[in-house]
Amino acid sequence: METIKGSISVLMLPWLAHGHISPFLELAKRLTEKSFYIYFCSTHVNLISVKKILPEKYSQSIELVELHLPSSPELPPHLHTTNGLPSHLMPILKTAFEKSKPFFSHILNTLKPDLIMYDFNEPWVPAAAWPLSIPAVLFLTFGSAFTSYFQNVLENPDTEFPFQSIYLHECEKATFQKMSEFSANGLKDTDLFLESIKQSRDVILIKTSGEIEGKYVDYLSKLAKKKVQPVGPLVQEIEDCDEDIEVMRFLCKKDESSVVFVAFGSEYFLSNEEREEIAHGLELSRVNFIWVIRFPVGEETRVEDALPVGFLDRVGGLGMVVEGWAPQAKILGHSSTGGFVSHCGWSSLLESIKFCVPIIAMPMHLDQPFNARLVDEVGVGLEVKRDETGRLDREEIARVITSIVVKENGTKFRNKVRELSEKITMKEVEEIDGVVEEVVQLCGKRK
Repeated sequence: METIKGSISVLMLPWLAHGHISPFLELAKRLTEKSFYIYFCSTHVNLISVKKILPEKYSQSIELVELHLPSSPELPPHLHTTNGLPSHLMPILKTAFEKSKPFFSHILNTLKPDLIMYDFNEPWVPAAAWPLSIPAVLFLTFGSAFTSYFQNVLENPDTEFPFQSIYLHECEKATFQKMSEFSANGLKDTDLFLESIKQSRDVILIKTSGEIEGKYVDYLSKLAKKKVQPVGPLVQEIEDCDEDIEVMRFLCKKDESSVVFVAFGSEYFLSNEEREEIAHGLELSRVNFIWVIRFPVGEETRVEDALPVGFLDRVGGLGMVVEGWAPQAKILGHSSTGGFVSHCGWSSLLESIKFCVPIIAMPMHLDQPFNARLVDEVGVGLEVKRDETGRLDREEIARVITSIVVKENGTKFRNKVRELSEKITMKEVEEIDGVVEEVVQLCGKRK
């Protein structure tokens, strides 16, 4: 397939995680509306998922390009994704991704795009683009608060982070330190991250809105010593789906803002203890709920066996438990949804704000604690506090849920999130136009 005549072609290579692929794909859609042509590169198993959700109208402007990873008995092709991947295989996937460099170089030489957008752990992408004089730009799918905190700790460990509202609890510091030491194939994630920032040509794109994180965007720009351009929240369009009929029927029977949606993303799996406390917390709250429960690929566990004995009978018509997947955007966009019990993955947080749903923040790992502090800072929800050992408590879970959904002060959170949603929506066009301006300028410099 040839690029559209006169258009700028962009090759995108996100990390092999849904939380990264989705923002790259949403940015791709918006750029095609500005007459860009997109080569969207990922592994076969991820592209199958992309095909299912990519509307037909983009078929002439977004071309899917397969990236081959070396397979092994422990990591066959259907596991070339983080979606549902058991945690012990993550280093093996990262190593396989690194070993795909020669094939990516072949793709680059064949397609010769005008520009490349790469992810936080891929400094080898701009290195491959350099001999071809193709500009490469980093697109970060994390928020600016987390990214600037992380870079500040790595490069200026003796300098205190200037924004006191973004912090770690004692029980989170060890997890953060462990995250800083993640490595595969002899390479630390932190080194890949810093080198990816350094290699980005003139500008860094980041999935956020200046209305939410303006001061953190400015600080990140200061740390990175280059312009940081927000691209907006990149929330997906709500699509009709035959698989969600039962979920939508449940929502349609409930009162306005009376249901909490409970979901923890595609890559975090609750421990038995966490699952039990959340179940009891929901039961104590007596609030309507839709709870999405996931298990790692290959783990054969029945939902009924994973929940406290008698839980489903006791909650009766109040709750609905869904295994594996639910139409998150469609649920958040429904008038009956009044709260989101969320791990505070960045995309989920922005989606909740966009659809005017207050957040019951329950961060688990990675950037999520920082995002949860931001929820509190901007006033769009409350965080479920853990004890000094980091454990969840069912009564605290019930307290926060009822504070958001049932009690009178929940109106304050609904009004605040609605106000912020309107602001980021108004800002979106300006931010995407800013991205287009930066890309056009870079491609003009190349020519």
